[in-house]
Amino acid sequence: MDKKLSFEYDRVGDILYINKCSPYPEQESEEIEFGVIARFHPQTEEIENLEVLFFSKRLLEKNWFELPITANLRLATA
Repeated sequence: MDKKLSFEYDRVGDILYINKCSPYPEQESEEIEFGVIARFHPQTEEIENLEVLFFSKRLLEKNWFELPITANLRLATA
């Protein structure tokens, strides 16, 4: 079953979290662009979590921002 995306914003750290699942210790992580951390499934290398640092600052500079990933979005099933 596909997992729904969840978004969480940490105002103190100014970090936007985008999650398909909760982070776990076995995940591998990599900074895929300045201030964008991706957490990967250890076997499939699928991105499961993103952390966007300096989120509000990015939006103040522009009204939009891009992530260096591609996505295949579809409605989640119950």
